[in-house]
Amino acid sequence: MDASNAEKPQGPFAELKPFKVTQTEGNGSARSKESTLVDSARDTSPHSQTVEAQHEPKAPSSIHSHDAEPEPEYPTSWRLTLIVVGLCLSIFCMALDNTILATAIPKITDQFQSLGDVGWYGSSYLLTTCCLILAFGKLYTFYSTKWVYLMGLAIFEIGSLVCGVAPNSVALIIGRAIAGLGAAGVFSGAMIIISQTSPLKWRPFLTGSITSMYGIASVAGPLMGGAFTDHVSWRWCFYINLPIGGATIFFILLFFKAPKSVKSTQGLKDKLAQFDLPGTFVFLPGVICVLLALQWGGTTYEWGNGRIIALLVLFGVLIGIFIVLQMWGNEKATIPPRLIKNRNVWGAALFSFCVGGSFFVAVYYLPIWFQAIKGVSATKSGIMNLPMLLSVVIFSIVAGGLVSTFGYYTPFMLVSPVLIAVGGGLLSTMGVHSSAGHWIGYQIIFGMGAGLGMQQPMMVVQAALKIADVPSATAIVAFTQTLGGALFVSVAQNVFQNELRKNLAQVSGIDPASVMQAGATMLRHVVSADQLPAVLEAYNGAVTTTFYVAVAMGALSIFGALPIEWISVKGKKIGPPAA
Repeated sequence: MDASNAEKPQGPFAELKPFKVTQTEGNGSARSKESTLVDSARDTSPHSQTVEAQHEPKAPSSIHSHDAEPEPEYPTSWRLTLIVVGLCLSIFCMALDNTILATAIPKITDQFQSLGDVGWYGSSYLLTTCCLILAFGKLYTFYSTKWVYLMGLAIFEIGSLVCGVAPNSVALIIGRAIAGLGAAGVFSGAMIIISQTSPLKWRPFLTGSITSMYGIASVAGPLMGGAFTDHVSWRWCFYINLPIGGATIFFILLFFKAPKSVKSTQGLKDKLAQFDLPGTFVFLPGVICVLLALQWGGTTYEWGNGRIIALLVLFGVLIGIFIVLQMWGNEKATIPPRLIKNRNVWGAALFSFCVGGSFFVAVYYLPIWFQAIKGVSATKSGIMNLPMLLSVVIFSIVAGGLVSTFGYYTPFMLVSPVLIAVGGGLLSTMGVHSSAGHWIGYQIIFGMGAGLGMQQPMMVVQAALKIADVPSATAIVAFTQTLGGALFVSVAQNVFQNELRKNLAQVSGIDPASVMQAGATMLRHVVSADQLPAVLEAYNGAVTTTFYVAVAMGALSIFGALPIEWISVKGKKIGPPAA
C-alpha cells in the first residue's frame, strides 16, 4: 500500500498512521511491510492469513494467549477524538456530582437540620456504586459496551433529578443512592471503552486525560456549587448534571461502536449464570452492615451496643460466605479467583482502595474546614480549595504523559503514597490562625500525590492482563476505589462527630447539641463573640483529626504498589498475562 496516502494524525491517535511490520522470509532474511492498524485488522482474506501465518514467529509460551488474540480494529482519529470527548464529559459529570456537593453540604444541613446525615450524602452514593460495579463488569463482558454504558448514564441522570427535587434529607439520600447505581457503570465503562478504542501505549495519556476530569470537576465543582448555593439554590448542583449527561449520551450514541470481538455468543441462560446472584445477594448486605456500623458506632450508639456488635458480626459472616462462594464459583464468580490471585490485580485493587479512601476524606472535609474555621462562603471555600484540585488535574495529565513516554507506571505508584501521607499529615496540623501559605502548600502536596497515583491501577490491569479479562479486572479496581471512599467517608464522619462532641463538652457556657445541629455555616450565629474562639478551636480540632484517616490510608497504599510488576506499555498491543 502507498504509505504517503495514509492519514497521519498526531499524539495518541498516531497508532492509526502507517507502521512497519518486520516479517521473516523463508531464507531467514527480513523484509518490511507497511500497513495501517485499521487495514491490517480488515485484511482477513484467506491468502493474507496463510502468508502471515507462514512468516509469523511463534510466541513464547508465557505470552501465547496474548499473541493469539486478534488485533482490534480501532476507530479513525476523528471518531476516537469525539469518543474521548464523550467519555470526558461523562466522568466530569460524575466527578462534579461529588465535588459540587461538598460546598453545598453546609447549606443543605442548615435547611434540612441534618448535620448527622453528612456522611450519608456521600456514603449512600458510594455504597450503591461499589455494590454494583462488579455486576456491571459482568454486563460489559456479555453485552454491548455501548448500551450498558448508556443505561448506567441514564440511571445516573434519574438519580440527579431526584436529588434536585428532594423535599427532605431522606429523599436526597435516596436520590444519591439511585445516582450511585448508574455511576457504577459509568466510570468502569469509560475505562473499558478506552481499552477497546486505543492502543495500549497511548492509554496512559488518554486515561490520564479522562481521570483528570476528576480534578477539573473538582476545580469547577466547588465554584459552581458555591455560586449555586449562594446565589440560586443548592438544588442546581444536581440539575446541572442533566444537560451535561445529555451531551455525553449524544457523543457516545453517535460515535462509539462496540467491537464485535468483545461480544459473547453465549445464550441468555448461560449469561445469567455468570452473574453470581448468590454472591451478589450476600455481598451487598455485608457492605451495608459494615457501613451502618461505622456510621452509627460511637455517635448514634456506643461501640459496645448490641446493634453495632451484631452489624459487625453479621458483616464478618456474610463476607466469609461471599469468599467461599467466590472460591466455589470459579469463573462464574463475581470476583474470579484466577484474577484476584494475580499480584497485579490485588495490588492495584489494594492501592485503589487506600487512595480512594484518602482522597474522598479530603474532598469532603476541606470545604467544611474553610467554611467553619475561616468563616467564608461556599463560593469562597471552593476558591480556597483550588490548590489541591488543580494539582490533581495537572499531575494526572503529567503522569499519563510520562507513562506513555517512558513506558512504566510503577514508579508513580511508589511516589504517590509518600506525597499523600505527607500532604495529609500537614493538613492535620492546620489551626484557626493558619496562614494562606500553609493551607495552599499543604493542599498542593496532597493533590500531587493523588494526581500521580489515582489513574495507575487502571493501567496495571490493562497492561498485565489479556483483553478478555480487562472488563472484570477494571470493575474490580473501580469497585475497590469506590468502596474505600464509601467506608472511609463514614469513618471520617464518625471521627469528626466524636471529636467535636468531646471538644465542645470542654467549652463552658454552650450547648454542644445546638452547636452541632447548627452546622458549619451557622456556627457563628449560635454562640456569643466571647465563646466563639473556644468553639472554633473545638471545631478545628475535630475537622483536622479527620485528616489522620487520609494520612493512614495514603501510607497504607504503598503496600498495594510494592507487588506490582514493572511492565512497559510501550510497543505492546495488549499486555501479556502476568504469572
